[in-house]
Amino acid sequence: MTIFEKIIARQIPAKVIWEDDDAVVFHDVNPQAPVHVLIVPKKVVPRLSDATDGDAALLGKLLLIARDMAKKLELSSGYRVVINCGPDAGESVPHLHVHLLGKRALAWPPG
Repeated sequence: MTIFEKIIARQIPAKVIWEDDDAVVFHDVNPQAPVHVLIVPKKVVPRLSDATDGDAALLGKLLLIARDMAKKLELSSGYRVVINCGPDAGESVPHLHVHLLGKRALAWPPG
């Protein structure tokens, strides 16, 4: 069971700011920006490369949640949406999730 599954099951605490039947949004414990939240589907998909065509609606919903959270968190000056896929990309938890970062200038390239 990943740390995200434990958060979803309320076995460990997290600063949850939004939740529905498909996903949960909570603050990252190691923020890389003044606002850094994670959008995590409740369905376990280890990484984006493991998603199937049947996950298309869920993947789209995650991006719409990112849009809605950006509004809720007042990120009108700009924000970044990131999905890391695999160890070389910095994925540290094998459970698909979307990072939403904002409230500071974000450099490019990112790494």
